[in-house]
Amino acid sequence: MRTALQLAAVAVVALAVWLWGFDGAQMLERWAAEGQRTAQSGMAQGLRALRANESGALMTLMGVCFGYGFFHAVGPGHGKILIAGYGVAERVALTRLSVLAVLSSLAQAGMAIVVVYTGVWLLGLGREEMVDAAEDWFAPFSYAAICAIGAWLALRGAVRLWSNWRTAEHHHHDHDHHHHSGEDGVCGTCGHAHAPTPEQAKNVHSLRDALVLIGAIAIRPCTGALFLLILSVSMGIELAGILGTFAMGLGTASVTLAAAAGAVTFREGALARFANGPHTARIAGVIETGAGLIIAILAAQFLIRAI
Repeated sequence: MRTALQLAAVAVVALAVWLWGFDGAQMLERWAAEGQRTAQSGMAQGLRALRANESGALMTLMGVCFGYGFFHAVGPGHGKILIAGYGVAERVALTRLSVLAVLSSLAQAGMAIVVVYTGVWLLGLGREEMVDAAEDWFAPFSYAAICAIGAWLALRGAVRLWSNWRTAEHHHHDHDHHHHSGEDGVCGTCGHAHAPTPEQAKNVHSLRDALVLIGAIAIRPCTGALFLLILSVSMGIELAGILGTFAMGLGTASVTLAAAAGAVTFREGALARFANGPHTARIAGVIETGAGLIIAILAAQFLIRAI
């Protein structure tokens, strides 16, 4: 099992080298852009077919929307970077990270719906105005939030490294004069719990991280979803636009799920060599710090381009 994880980690590293060292990212970007253009044309045709009550038009539209979401996520974007980076930085179960990836994609779809219907019904905005708002305001704010999350992860990793070093330096000192007994954190001296148990702290930590990550990804609505929703409103088939937007979110999730799996595989493979060793905590701190810095740097680059 350990060997398999290490081989998988090597494969993930090889993929990363191809993407950023041999123009693989540019090739994917061109392919994804072409796919998005084709899918966007298909969405317009699908909406017209649906309004004409053509047989199978709704299912065809859902398939095209799913494809658009897939191509959108394959291209340069912040969602998969954040999900993958968090999966590398934190030792989180693949199931939990996968749920996080799906929820963040669906939340982004929901954000697009809120933006369009707020803009159309309350502000009277048109398609170009809402797309401009998404690119000029929501996108930079989202990149800034992700950059801050990366810096936060890097700082947290650095703190853990420092704490680990301090613990190693002073492990021979007996400075715990207030005895606690049992796994429930209840003090054996006074009978009260002075702090949350490790499991309670982990649950709070995970919930907070999940909400922050989902919020940072959902802030920026997909321009393809804005296009679909505004067109469906103008044609009087609003429900089709809403359903298509969530299908688009599932298409995006298919890529972020792959990013999550790759991130968890890489982390577990990297740590497999040091499992239960004296340097495991230190290596984990280095990985978290490095992953946080990478997230922050990439998001900062997106932010600079956006402004």
